[in-house]
Amino acid sequence: AISAFIRICFQCLFQIMIAGLLGVFLTPSLNVNENNQGNNGGNSHQTVSINNDKHVANIDTNNGWNSWNSVWDYGNGFMATRVFSKKSCIIAKMNRNVMPDITVIPKLISERKKTGAQGPPPKELRFIVSKTRVPDLTPYGKNIEALCRGLPTYVAHEIESESNYFSLDCADASILWVINIGFCDLSFK
Repeated sequence: AISAFIRICFQCLFQIMIAGLLGVFLTPSLNVNENNQGNNGGNSHQTVSINNDKHVANIDTNNGWNSWNSVWDYGNGFMATRVFSKKSCIIAKMNRNVMPDITVIPKLISERKKTGAQGPPPKELRFIVSKTRVPDLTPYGKNIEALCRGLPTYVAHEIESESNYFSLDCADASILWVINIGFCDLSFK
């Protein structure tokens, strides 16, 4: 009777361990939180949520009027950013040669937290925002449609780093220490 009880307990323990391991390895989402003392002395809080199954990263930055939310949809190759100060949404094609792969974002953030300003400078992307509104969000996928629904939405096009657009007012939508993204010429309102 005691050996049967031990065998049953061992089987239960084994099943619990397997379930735990599957939960760790099959979990599709990852969250990275970062509190940052801003360059101008302000505080910001950024959350990066990654769903590996859907190939989507959600980035939320809470920084007062400079807050924004972004969806990077690696499946369809577009990203969208809701800029709170403009009460608008901006959609752009992802440059996969510059933007980090979804699977390495957590590692990059972790490494950059350790090195901080001593590490290499983050990659940069700049976009010029079109003044023409997007009439239909459907082609950009459900994730971007959900982010931009009900907001004036514009398409942005990547500009070369040598461009003189860098003197324009740009809204920052960067993952801290990993990539700097700017949406410039925000005169569409």
